[in-house]
Amino acid sequence: MKNSFKNLTFPEIKAKRDELNRKYLELRFQLVVGHVENPLQKRIMRRQIARLNTLISQHELAAASSKLLAKE
Repeated sequence: MKNSFKNLTFPEIKAKRDELNRKYLELRFQLVVGHVENPLQKRIMRRQIARLNTLISQHELAAASSKLLAKE
């Protein structure tokens, strides 16, 4: 699961991050209520969201640097 995000396009990565954020919020509510089968899922989802955020920032930095190089 770690490397499964690298072959996605930029809009797909953003959509996946939004989807995981929604699922993470629901999971947090379920943890408070106490109806969660796997409590470690919270950690896994948080790390997946962090991986997606890293890929998004890398893509944005690459786009910004290519714009700067194109101006020169």
